[in-house]
Amino acid sequence: MILSGTSGGPNHHYDKVMSSGDSNPAATPTPGVDTQGDGRWMSLHNHFVSNSKGKEPDVLFVGDSLVQLLHQFEVWRDLFSPLHALNFGVGGDATQHVLWRLSNGELAHISPKVVVLWVGTNNHGHTAEQICGGIMAIVQLIKDKLPKAYTLVLGVLPRGKMPNPLRERNAQVNKLVQEAVSSLPHTSLLNVDPGFVHSDGSISHQDLYDYLHLTPQGYQAVCQPLHAHLKSLLEKQAEN
Repeated sequence: MILSGTSGGPNHHYDKVMSSGDSNPAATPTPGVDTQGDGRWMSLHNHFVSNSKGKEPDVLFVGDSLVQLLHQFEVWRDLFSPLHALNFGVGGDATQHVLWRLSNGELAHISPKVVVLWVGTNNHGHTAEQICGGIMAIVQLIKDKLPKAYTLVLGVLPRGKMPNPLRERNAQVNKLVQEAVSSLPHTSLLNVDPGFVHSDGSISHQDLYDYLHLTPQGYQAVCQPLHAHLKSLLEKQAEN
């Protein structure tokens, strides 16, 4: 299911989400917490900033561990490397962390044609409305810094073996983000869940090995349609 944003009139829900701004912790740029004391989060951020110099990616992936781990699988080399893709994923990141990273140099040296944003499931303690506000703050930042880029937001996946409040929250986030992007040009939400939830409400560890992170099989199911969609977006941009 492809949910496209189109240009249109004012979107009051989007305005309301954005106006929550500084009072929304999910939309307040925040560096990652160095909980383990080895400085990895900031080191990764600095690596992305320096690594992007001299690169000319057509596609930038940014987000949490689902983006970061994608880089380690064959599917990245098979599908996304040929699209000249860069991967700026950091495990554990929530929306406020991605917002900080993109505000502090990760977009300074590159001009990708498409930015793929996949984040939100790690926003612990935040409401669906706050998470949507965080995602939309990132979308707005990308538009400000990369006005010619297309922003593709990937839907947050279901999580947990059986139905649970976080799964319900993630589904609500996707609904709110779809409403918020519906009037924005060059922006859309792509639901990349191929149907991980079975008819009895369960998720298989063969798709999400810990009921949160994808197996190679799970990545294949997500990435084949995503790859086709990215190719279509890049071809349309080449025509314009």
